[in-house]
Amino acid sequence: MTSISRRGFGTLLAAAALALATQAGAQDLSGVTLRVGDQVGEQRARLEAAGLLDDLPYTIEWSVYPAAVNLHEALKAEAVDIGMSADSPAVSAIAGGSRIKIAAAFHNGGLGTSIIVPKDSPIQSIEDLKGKTISPTTRGSVAHYLTLGTLKNAGIDQQDVKLAFLTPADASAAFQSGGIDAWAIWGIYKARSIGVLGARELYDGQGVNTGNIVYAVTEKTLGDPAKIEAIKDYLARIEKSYEWARENREDFLTFYEGFSKQDRATVEPLYAEQTAYERLPIDDAFVASLQNVFATWVEAGVLDGSLDLSAHVYRDLPVIALN
Repeated sequence: MTSISRRGFGTLLAAAALALATQAGAQDLSGVTLRVGDQVGEQRARLEAAGLLDDLPYTIEWSVYPAAVNLHEALKAEAVDIGMSADSPAVSAIAGGSRIKIAAAFHNGGLGTSIIVPKDSPIQSIEDLKGKTISPTTRGSVAHYLTLGTLKNAGIDQQDVKLAFLTPADASAAFQSGGIDAWAIWGIYKARSIGVLGARELYDGQGVNTGNIVYAVTEKTLGDPAKIEAIKDYLARIEKSYEWARENREDFLTFYEGFSKQDRATVEPLYAEQTAYERLPIDDAFVASLQNVFATWVEAGVLDGSLDLSAHVYRDLPVIALN
């Protein structure tokens, strides 16, 4: 039996990886159109700011949605091939019968979705939410997940608050008019509320939010080898865009000012949550995290039954890196 040194084995692995990358890179993707679902247009805007859409070997057809629930409706209808959301709405969609698989995930430490209150609100702590009206934005969203976990940790029963499920636009109007006492919300909506209305962040979500965003792909799309190659490349560009943001703070903040239509003082506190994302392996630990999200939904009465999330992840997508 021939033995091989650790260094020699590593060299063979590197050579094999290079061969695979060369083979993938040589594939002609000029006839491929990848249909991407994008929440509020943020993915496309960041990729453009980083110069990562200048040399695409395939075509992207973009569709923009105001929230994850709308994006997942599009995935379920197979109107798009791939879309990004937090893990909690993706699990809700899978439980609702959507024929998707989670093919990639990124993690930012749990930041991004917060509970906010008006600047002059008497609410100073989570415990003060008892008896109040809270909008978790849309049912099954990451903000809904945050609201349930926050109430549970504070020992507040769901029956002791009024949950008002609203679209982001309607929740924003209700927040401004005083129709709701608190709002669980994310990203650009949160930035605008803090910047324009002077809203206060009551809770930043750490300890409840997983901090995971996931890329769900339709099962039909995963049956198309050419589209899988395009998805590999697209996700590598997403990963590179976060690297660009971390390495070019001022450029990112300038971009995000324009994208969110807010001033520097408003967007700068969002820098960490918007740029900290790093790719996660799609492994048993990730599946266990998804399973815990499902268990939380069931415990809260949002979902019922049982669900094996290991059957709804796609582990075979090679991770490639852009130069």
